[in-house]
Amino acid sequence: MNLATFNPAINNTDTSLMTLEKKKAIEIIVDTAITNFSEGLLSRYSKEVSDENGVINMKKNNCFIAELGEEFMFYSAFVRSFDSSFGNVLENIGNSIATLSYEVRDNIDSFILPDQLQRIATILDNYVDHVTKPNNSHYDSYLSIFPKNVSSFKRTHRTDNYFYNPIKNEHYLIELKASGDLDNKKARAEKNALLEEYYLLKNQLSNDPSAKVFIFFGTAYNKFGEGNEWRQERVRQFFSQDELLIGQDYWNFVCNSPMGFDIIFTQYKKSAEKIRLALSKIKGMYFE
Repeated sequence: MNLATFNPAINNTDTSLMTLEKKKAIEIIVDTAITNFSEGLLSRYSKEVSDENGVINMKKNNCFIAELGEEFMFYSAFVRSFDSSFGNVLENIGNSIATLSYEVRDNIDSFILPDQLQRIATILDNYVDHVTKPNNSHYDSYLSIFPKNVSSFKRTHRTDNYFYNPIKNEHYLIELKASGDLDNKKARAEKNALLEEYYLLKNQLSNDPSAKVFIFFGTAYNKFGEGNEWRQERVRQFFSQDELLIGQDYWNFVCNSPMGFDIIFTQYKKSAEKIRLALSKIKGMYFE
């Protein structure tokens, strides 16, 4: 199957339907990504076996960690780089699956006005001071008067998660934390960045009154358990419930189907055996 041409949104079909073809495409995307990730792990750490400055060998030189045993030594060396690279894999899986239902875009070439930047600062200050709680009406209803010349306000902004639904003429901007967590101290900065993207895109679409723009904060999994309330209150100080795509809600969104997460995770459980096998082989290279 040529996944690049399988885009039901562009073909004006009902993308919320989980057809057998779409289900198979999602499974292929997940399995291919996990296979490539597993092979990449083996390739990288095989090359470092004889490198005294390699990640695992350097950890073996830590006598305090080494004293805790090989199992702990191995995974303590592995976990940081694994988490980071695996987060990228999950984000790439999400964007690849999104192409089955949306147009996935990357750049916003537009402009943002000083009064819009001031509006963003005012909104966030009010959240910090508990003057009001997050609500999309705080930015969605704000109108600016455009000057004749906006050249000095122009920007090209790259966004990693920008999806467009041409059937509904809706644009979605998502800040995704594949790790499932957001540092509480960064919550304001993340909302600030999303609001700037929002106004950039709204300005770009100013000649299309029917276009709608939505912003979301998403995570690849719910740190409190799938199906449970997501309780990171410092982040909720800046994001309303309507702006959250947590765990399975994110995966359902990128699949444009309430069945999305179940399909993805069912396939992942099968494909994850390849990661387990790679980890076992890597451990054997260094400790057996």
